[in-house]
Amino acid sequence: MEVHLVLIHGSRLASSQWAPQVPLLRGHVGLTLVDLPGHGTREREAFTLERCVEVIDEALPTGVPVVLVGHSLGGYVAMAYAARRAEALSGLVLADASATPTGPGAAIYRGVAALTDRLGPERMTRVNDRVLRRLYPPERIEPVIAGGYYFAATPAAWREVMTHCRPAMLRHVSCPVLLLNGRFDQFRLGTRAFLRACPQARVEVIPRAGHLANLDQPEAFAQALLHFADSVQRA
Repeated sequence: MEVHLVLIHGSRLASSQWAPQVPLLRGHVGLTLVDLPGHGTREREAFTLERCVEVIDEALPTGVPVVLVGHSLGGYVAMAYAARRAEALSGLVLADASATPTGPGAAIYRGVAALTDRLGPERMTRVNDRVLRRLYPPERIEPVIAGGYYFAATPAAWREVMTHCRPAMLRHVSCPVLLLNGRFDQFRLGTRAFLRACPQARVEVIPRAGHLANLDQPEAFAQALLHFADSVQRA
């Protein structure tokens, strides 16, 4: 039976974040892309973790093994979902989300929120476009940029994460868990706390990748997901 991956994007982006992975995954696994509340097709919805759980519930297929994959903000959302609905999942991947979102683990997002407030969405859009186009080739980044940026939801989203999300949420998650991080991602530094809460979790590090590991190394990121899906299927 084919494993089905449900992919949840990170902060300020939408499901278009996964554009580099879609052609690498499709045909090997089932695939569903989710827009979180306040982002993409759900831009007008208020962001709460409870609503995120409902959105994922609506997206999950039935009758097949499901692996939930979340990047950054999406990783904490996926963790919150697994804590509430562990029985619905055959596997969980937390990508670039291995930091406890308090203190130093939250400082970068407070900084981004403050910068967004100061510059405003139009200037932030221009900054994001300029930075991403400098970092990545057009064929990789233009489909991501085309999906837009969603700044309005950022304060509420990270307030929810910083208030409610902790590694302890994984204590009762019994399915296989993969902590997948770019080698140069500052969020990787909290991995030990996640392993204490979830000893069965497997850790994988993607070389030459930072926080946006799926954009930095698209093929390696997709291959890690496929290997994990294969292990879930064999289990």
